[in-house]
Amino acid sequence: MIHVKARTSPYPGSQVKRFPVPDNYVCWSVTWPDYEPVDYTAETVRTGPEWADPDFRKDGQSEHGPRFNALNGKIDRRSFLGWYELDEDKLPRNPMGRTGIISRGLLGKWGPNHAADPIVTRWKREAGEKVIHEISGKPILQFVAIKRKDCGEWAIPGGMVDAGEHMSTTLKREFGEEALDSLTASKIEKNHLRKLFQSIFSDEKATEVFAGYVDDPRNTDNAWMETVAVNFHDDAGDSVGQLNLHSGDDAGQVQWSDIDKNLQLYATHSNFLKSVTELWDAHW
Repeated sequence: MIHVKARTSPYPGSQVKRFPVPDNYVCWSVTWPDYEPVDYTAETVRTGPEWADPDFRKDGQSEHGPRFNALNGKIDRRSFLGWYELDEDKLPRNPMGRTGIISRGLLGKWGPNHAADPIVTRWKREAGEKVIHEISGKPILQFVAIKRKDCGEWAIPGGMVDAGEHMSTTLKREFGEEALDSLTASKIEKNHLRKLFQSIFSDEKATEVFAGYVDDPRNTDNAWMETVAVNFHDDAGDSVGQLNLHSGDDAGQVQWSDIDKNLQLYATHSNFLKSVTELWDAHW
């Protein structure tokens, strides 16, 4: 499959338009001498925050840049897709092909930018019984969905892996930050909910459903998103499943959503949910 969202314009958070890349020119193996991608790095990245790489091209010292395809100090610059090539400027080349933009856009790292997406699910129930979809004849799963502040789209709560951070830590931290902190609850209530959610975040309850490249609108020719999506399922509905999550007054922020193929979600999150329904033989 070729990436699609990674070629959309304008680039997120800007009015920058990508150099148009037709499907038949996405692959790097196809020669394209007329390719003139736009060079764009967002101001939030160029100012040099702690989470971003420096622009080692400024002084022409590309040979002193990060060690790609390797564990570079605390930063893991390896890709789930395996070895990725470097271009003539010794910059990582997006393994899925051209995007119409070079440099980093909104992404902090050259090459793969790793994220973790916790998919927390329960069975949809009425009067204590699983709800069966009338068309598929299979039980309906629900997942904890959040509404992203940057684009307004519904998504799986998740975020970037910090340097040196274990993936399991990221999953717990991001769920707490993105899901629990969106609830209109008191500090005491949130602390109680946080402890309840932590009970399901254990290795024996975790099932990895995806690890790889993400067709993300922030991707560029030199920087791209990769993620690990992990399912934490409350089968009995006696822990996190008993929570009645609801939106705040300022429009929806966090809620239980029915999983269905018609859901419109951020990036490739729908694909992750499809894998979860296959895992539990649930409605899709």
